[in-house]
Amino acid sequence: MKEGLVKRISRLISASANALVDSVENATPQMVMEQAIREIDDAIAEVRDQLGKAEAAKYLSSKTLNSENNRHSALAEQIDIAVKENRDDLAEVAIAKQMDIEAQLPVLEKAIAEADAEISELNAYISALQGKKRDMREQLREFAKASDHVSNGASGEERGSSRTTADKVDHAEGAFNRVLENAGVPTAQSNADASKLAELEELARSNRIKERLAKIKSEA
Repeated sequence: MKEGLVKRISRLISASANALVDSVENATPQMVMEQAIREIDDAIAEVRDQLGKAEAAKYLSSKTLNSENNRHSALAEQIDIAVKENRDDLAEVAIAKQMDIEAQLPVLEKAIAEADAEISELNAYISALQGKKRDMREQLREFAKASDHVSNGASGEERGSSRTTADKVDHAEGAFNRVLENAGVPTAQSNADASKLAELEELARSNRIKERLAKIKSEA
């Protein structure tokens, strides 16, 4: 993930509401907090974009790995036929192709593992940003309540403005969360499923290796 994005996320998560308000002159606390929330939304969108790329990379690597494993198995069957027909020349060509595939498999597996790690990291960042956003919204509501309390002597219109601000934030948060859900942002359960599928794929590959070894020993 881009270093600049990581620094930005760290800055957003570590920022305190009071520090944000104190750092901006001639601005109401509500305006400062609303801007901070919008910035968190932007960061979440950017992380989700990176997450989509990481998931696409994992999908392509997994698809290629599966395809290469299938080719390797098909070549093994062809080698057996060539040996039975005394066509060592054909068997050697197929074995050479198998060796090429075997050299690529570790690279593909590493790419999948790296994509898995990145996906977990990005999901963690999204969770952290969403948690920070909830904190900011709560602090914004507190600012609004404090503003209402202080301005009891103001007009009804002025007293209602802070409540309206908080209501708008609540509405925006609800809409944003619905967008996330509809976009299918991965959850902890989906990560667990992906891990199980990866484990199952590795188990199947291990079984194929053992079967190949047993077959070779039986023919020796």
